[in-house]
This record gives sequence, structure tokens and C-alpha cells, in this order.
Amino acid sequence: MRFLRPTLGAFCGVLLTSVALGAICGDKLTAAQAKDHIGETATVCGSVASARYAEKTKGSPTFINLDKPYPQHVFTVVIWGSDRAKFGQPEENWKDKKICVTGKIQEFQSKPEIVVKDPSQVVVEK
Repeated sequence: MRFLRPTLGAFCGVLLTSVALGAICGDKLTAAQAKDHIGETATVCGSVASARYAEKTKGSPTFINLDKPYPQHVFTVVIWGSDRAKFGQPEENWKDKKICVTGKIQEFQSKPEIVVKDPSQVVVEK
């Protein structure tokens, strides 16, 4: 039995590493697919269709809507005011560009979103 534990432990370590890498390096989701992955950590990609810095709203959020503009949006990237300085002016810098965001997909008012806290979570595609 002693020999099974290290083998089983090594197997579980490899399995957990694979799962973690899958979340980071796995397939990219479209903005429309994100609704089927609430609660998962994933990468969601789409074209910036609309963006708004709601400076006077509680928490001063920036909303970046992918593929369809608000109010027909299918997916939103949220940057809270406390993190905004790290991103510059994303509503201008990302306008009309395709971006990919990685993080935990949450649901807010029946729409999927990812709250980003660090610029490393966002890749602007060329």
C-alpha cells in the first residue's frame, strides 16, 4: 500500500496541474458562449462593441461590452474604479479592437461578465 500513495499523489498532482493549465491555456470562448460557463475560469474573446466609464456610479466601473453594444450586450468586462489606473483609458484604448479576457465568469442581471483587476488578464489582439 505504501507504494500506491506516492503514485496516486503524483497522478493527482499531474491531474490538478492539467486542470489548472486547461483553465489558463485552454480553448477560448466567444462572448456568446460565456453564458454557458458561469462559475468557470476561462478566456473569453470578442470585439469591443461599446464601452463606458461610469465615473459617477458607485464604484466608478468601466464597462466593456463584447460583440454587441449595450443594451443588447452578450458579455461584459468590468473594471472597478479602484483598479482603473492600471488600465489607463480602456474605453478609448480598446475601442473597435478584439480582446481576450481571462478570469472567473460571473452573472450579473442575467448577463455573463468577468471582473478584471490586473492588465495581465487582458490581451488586445492585433
